[in-house]
Parts: sequence; structure tokens; C-alpha cells
Amino acid sequence: MSISTPNAISTPSTSPTITTDALIIGFGKGGKTLAAKLSAAGRKVVVAEASADMYGGTCINIGCLPSKSLILSAEQARRDGANSTPETREAAFEAAIKEKRRVTSMLRDKNYHKLADQDNITVITGHAHFTGPHSVEIATAEGPVAVTASKIFINTGATPRIPDIPGIHTTPGVYTSTGLMDLDDMPQRLVIIGSGFIGLEFASMFADFGTAVTVLQHNAEFLPREDADVAAAIRAQLEAQGVKFLFNADTKAIAPAADGGVRLSVAVKGMTRGASQACDSTPAGTGNAHTDITGATDTTTTTSPTSNPTDHATMSHVQTKPSDDGEPRFAEPAEARFCLTTDAVLVATGRTPNVEGLHLEAAGVELTERGAVKVDELLRTTAADIWALGDVNGGPQHTYISLDDYRVVWSQLNGSDRPYTVKDRKHVPSSTFLATPYSRVGLNEREAKAAGLDYVVKRLPVAAVPKAQVMRRPDGLMKAIVERNTGRILGAMLLSVESHEVINIVKLAMDLDAPASTLRDMVFTHPTIAEALNDLFA
Repeated sequence: MSISTPNAISTPSTSPTITTDALIIGFGKGGKTLAAKLSAAGRKVVVAEASADMYGGTCINIGCLPSKSLILSAEQARRDGANSTPETREAAFEAAIKEKRRVTSMLRDKNYHKLADQDNITVITGHAHFTGPHSVEIATAEGPVAVTASKIFINTGATPRIPDIPGIHTTPGVYTSTGLMDLDDMPQRLVIIGSGFIGLEFASMFADFGTAVTVLQHNAEFLPREDADVAAAIRAQLEAQGVKFLFNADTKAIAPAADGGVRLSVAVKGMTRGASQACDSTPAGTGNAHTDITGATDTTTTTSPTSNPTDHATMSHVQTKPSDDGEPRFAEPAEARFCLTTDAVLVATGRTPNVEGLHLEAAGVELTERGAVKVDELLRTTAADIWALGDVNGGPQHTYISLDDYRVVWSQLNGSDRPYTVKDRKHVPSSTFLATPYSRVGLNEREAKAAGLDYVVKRLPVAAVPKAQVMRRPDGLMKAIVERNTGRILGAMLLSVESHEVINIVKLAMDLDAPASTLRDMVFTHPTIAEALNDLFA
């Protein structure tokens, strides 16, 4: 049963009330899987989803699958040379967006009907908020619907974290990943605020389409949680695609540019240059001639070399920041101010649990200091018979973790003698879909050293893998950390073609406590990327 369109049911003048066994707030991976399982067990289920555009959850609508569709289209455009001229770039981008919309629409429809067509499941489209420990009101287009449920599951996901920058909410051309993946026209220049893995995926993708990409990073170290050699290899790959980086960069303000683009006022520590008019005091397009970001004296290696100042976002109106008394600062690095002009801005500064408007306090559900729903190892909240699954509970933000959260919850509802818990979860892998995908699982060398472990490092250049040569994809490196005395695999980092497939083999070995010699001696088919594990763990 569905309450999702005006034709679904007619809402009476008084608010309808539904009593059900289970209410799931949010149509994400964990929630929709749980709904189907509960329905198959004969339970009555209500699924509340705030938007009809989000049936199926973040992954299929605005996350994993649409972004990977665009990434594959961008790679194809690069291979075919379709990113070489303005005309072919636009055509390739238009076709990619069209295909992305087809895929997401198809998956959204399938996910909706997979639940809504079941007799035991009612899908209600509207914003839900708690009115009591087991009562929720859902604001639909036809009016409010009250739901009382024995058990409630919060599965509302996460939403982009937007930094407090003047103009960021009001300036046209500023997007989160959701909006940037649905543009009709390809931006010729793109500035990305944030250099986490989401931002880097978009940098790689748009560079492959032919967009000139500049990435702004708040601090001086690129991918500070990764090993230095791995981070350097990832950065080199992105720079080879044409991506430019500006480190120690803080965006102070965003405003419309005179040419219809976007103007950013950026402060860069460690960069010095003669003072001129401040960015905010001079309209875009006047004052100093635009200059490439390499035009300043850089004391922190903040940018990549470039030969054409007009290829990327351009900067002007440099202003060096003095101390309050006018004397040079010696205790702090110098700071230069720039006007950076671009066609579009992507805000990629992380995601935060989506709890706004839920009125969790009415149910006695508490939040953590980081704003996530507080849960225990069984994903139970601080209120009885209310659980939280997926990104909203503050765990790793992956679709497959949301699915595993479903397993944690279902093991409590199906009569298991010993429920599966979050503490039972082993070795969560991750993949970042750059031009050369980067995947890792377990500890890296930096973390193993910090933990005081006795380990050996295994390395293998991807160029030594025959299949990588056959695929004409020899870039990257493979690295593994192995405990010295036991041979236990502590972790692996694979910057390699098809790494997103191979990393799962390493995870399985780690889950089974198999020593590194197992992968060293395993018989793999040939030629494959997976067989490189023989040599990596040798």
C-alpha cells in the first residue's frame, strides 16, 4: 500500500492514524532491507520517506551509483578523446547526465515497488517527527498522518555539512554533490572546497570530462590519514589528470562574479605577495589582471605547475595580511588573500547525520557530541524499542555498513540465541573511485607504527602486474602491512586498476585470520589483477 501521490488514497479531513508493528523512518539500504524481511515474517510495516526522489536511499539516488555512472562515462570520454574540444566535451557530459538519470530513475522505481507492492508494507511520503516514545506524525502533501508503532527504526542517513561561509547559501553556482551530479551544462572551471575522498572522486571525474579543476584544502598535508607514499601517488595521479591543488586555503566569502560565475575570497597561509586591493573591495573583473594561482610566492608548495593562467580558476586582488601593529609576523606564516573566479563550486566538506526535524527528544532519543543518534553495540538508542541504522548513527558512511546494520538489528528480532553486534564486524574495506581506484582495508603503516606493532611492509608497483600492462593501466602501487612474527595481515592499500574488487579478497583473508602466506601461495586465474597478491605478499 502506498501513500505517496494524490491518487494513492484520499486523506480524510481528520488526520488518519495507523497502528503498525514497525515504523522505519527513511528508505535507505538498511531500512528497506529490514522492511522486506519484516514483511516476509508477517509483520505490518510503515516506511516513511521524506521525498519521492529518495525512494531506495542515498546510494542509488544521489550517492554511490549515480556518481559511479558519471565516473565511468567520464573515463570513456577520456579514452575516446571526447574531452578534447568544447563541443565534444559538452556532448559527452550531456550523454552522461542522461544515462545517470535513466539509471537512477529505473532503480528508484524498482526499489519503490519492491516495498510498496507488498500487502504488509505501507510507504508514506512525507517528513516524520516524533510526538512520543512510540508515536510519529508524518507531514504528507495530503495532510498529517499519525503512526503508532511497537518498534521504530531511524534510517535517515546523512546530509552534506555546509561550512559557515558568507554567501555559500545564496550564491548561484555553489553545489553539494547532489546538485553537481544533475547539471545540464558542464562547468568549464570547477573549484572544490575540501579534499577528502568525495571531493577527490569529483575532481578526477570532472577532470576526465575536460573541466579545469582546482581543489582547496584547509591544511598543508594531502590526505593526512594515509601513508605519505600512498598520498603522494594519489596526488601525482590527480595532477597528471590536470587537477590543481591549493593548500592552507580558507574560503572567507563567496559571491556572484561579474561574468556570471562564482567569486571566492580565499586566504592562503604560507603564501606571500605584494599587497593590492582586497577581494571584497573591488568588483570581479576589475583591478589587477587575473593571474594563475602559481603567480604568488609559495612557501608551502601549495599548487601544481601550470602553463596557462586561463585554464583553471583564476585569482586576482592579492592582499598580504600584516600584524595588528603593521610589523611583519614572525611567529605565524604570512597570509595572502585572493579573489578566485570560477564557473561552479562544489562544497565537499563531509556529511553529518540527518536528524533535523525528527524531534528525537519527544521519544527520549539522545545524540552524541558529534550530532549522531547515540546507539549501543546492538544499535539500540537510548529509548526502548527504537534503533538507528546507517549513517545517522555515526558509523562508517558506507551503504554496505547500513546493510550490515540491518543484520545487527534483524539478529535481535529473529530470535537468535546470540545477536550479531557491531563489535563482531570485522575489517571494513573502502574504495575511492579515482582514475586509478584506491582501496584499503585494516591498518596502514602510519597506524601500525602508532600502535607499536612489529611489522614488515610489502610493496609492489602496479607496473609489475601483467594484467595491468595488458589493460594499459600500469599506474599505481600496492602496499601491505604484515605482522612480523605471526604473518598476520594487518592491512592493505591498493592504488590500482580493479582494486575495488581485489580488496575484498584481502578482507576475506583477514576475516578468516589467514596468514599472508595464504595469499602468497593461492592459485589465481591468469591474467588477473588479483594474482598480484602472490607477489605482494611474497
